Amino acid sequence: MTPSKSNSGEEIVLVVDDERDIADLYSTWLSEEYEVRTAYGPREALEEADDAVDIVFLDRQMPEMNGDEVLEALRERQLDCRVVMVTAVDPDFDIVEMPFDDYLTKPVMLDDLHGAAERMLDRESYDERMREFFSLASKKAALEAEKDFVELQDSEEYQRLESEVEDLREEADRTVSDLGETEDFETLFQEFPGDA
Repeated sequence: MTPSKSNSGEEIVLVVDDERDIADLYSTWLSEEYEVRTAYGPREALEEADDAVDIVFLDRQMPEMNGDEVLEALRERQLDCRVVMVTAVDPDFDIVEMPFDDYLTKPVMLDDLHGAAERMLDRESYDERMREFFSLASKKAALEAEKDFVELQDSEEYQRLESEVEDLREEADRTVSDLGETEDFETLFQEFPGDA
């Protein structure tokens, strides 16, 4: 029987990538600080994912079943884990509706992985609305890094996302003093100075 989060002493990270060299590299980097499970494809990912897993680093382009479908399957199982998409696919407006927590575009370096893992673990202590805020803000940042101003303004998905982020930001402003100063929160406010 796999230990649950409550009695496991070390955070568990699941790395999913069909390119073995990349999966092994990410696993090696993350094993310095976390207990790591490695899956070399979507089926193996779904076998390895259970209630003990804290974070999933999920490749988006895989054969048989892509990362989007794996993500959907993980969410249907209602596993209490954060999911970071790690992919060579540049973000498009379809990511707005996807239930992930963060988006890293390859090539990804050691600091990128560790930074994302720390952010995800920080969010464990947040309530559902704050987690939603950070998830949406991550999507907004990914799209703003990829799309130009005209594309963003012409997108209904982006306009809806921007509105949701602003609504949740107002809620967050009212509760941030309860959280104290966190790097995650400060970083997002720095990324979106115009929204403050």
